[in-house]
Amino acid sequence: MKERITFIPAIDLMNGKCVRLTQGKKDSMVVYSEDPAGMARKWEQAGAERLHVIDLDGAFNGRPCNTPAIRQIRDAVSMKIEIGGGIRTPEEIANYINMGIDSVILGTRAIRDREWLQKQLNAYRDHIIIGLDAKDGFLTSHGWTVTEDIIASSFALDLEEMGLETIIYTDVKRDGMLTGPNLNALSTIAHTVGMNVIASGGIHTLEDIRNIVNLEIDNITGIISGKALYEGTLDIREALSECRPPVL
Repeated sequence: MKERITFIPAIDLMNGKCVRLTQGKKDSMVVYSEDPAGMARKWEQAGAERLHVIDLDGAFNGRPCNTPAIRQIRDAVSMKIEIGGGIRTPEEIANYINMGIDSVILGTRAIRDREWLQKQLNAYRDHIIIGLDAKDGFLTSHGWTVTEDIIASSFALDLEEMGLETIIYTDVKRDGMLTGPNLNALSTIAHTVGMNVIASGGIHTLEDIRNIVNLEIDNITGIISGKALYEGTLDIREALSECRPPVL
């Protein structure tokens, strides 16, 4: 029997508020809650075991900017938390881990500086996830504002050789669009590597969850969704149930 996939609700932070952007564009911001910690409690009470949090201000500014809100979220729930957005120094990684954050998501600097990344993997391997945010198969950086001349699948192979265990694959064009995930791109990445792949971007209905589960690719281990939960096109309890394998 295939292992269950973890459904992971998302909280994106700007100015201490719970927001969502469309395709990562600042001018598309919609505020859904001024109480991110309360939102985290809501998802945990619904049965979520893991939470995906992105410091959007941090992603755009290149340094963590919503630490107080993140600390409040950590204090509010017991579920595992992964944090991304502007994390570019060993001190910032250590600060989050010391705060009780389970995983830090690295992006821009990991793409630009592989020697630095290897050092972080050597020091914090069990706590590091790399976010592969792609547009037309090429990686993006700096809060999705820059498209790199790096093919996402090739970089994923390099990361696996460096000893990384988990990536989050986001199709930037699908994120926040509520148009469904890019199943072909997701399949390509997952078949390219053996490490854990968490799917993100465009997931907005129970059918989208089923489509990913039905790919039956063993190393797709998680599914992230945010806007769909806030807009009401996806019910978190149904999503959690769909990700659990049938009892045999």
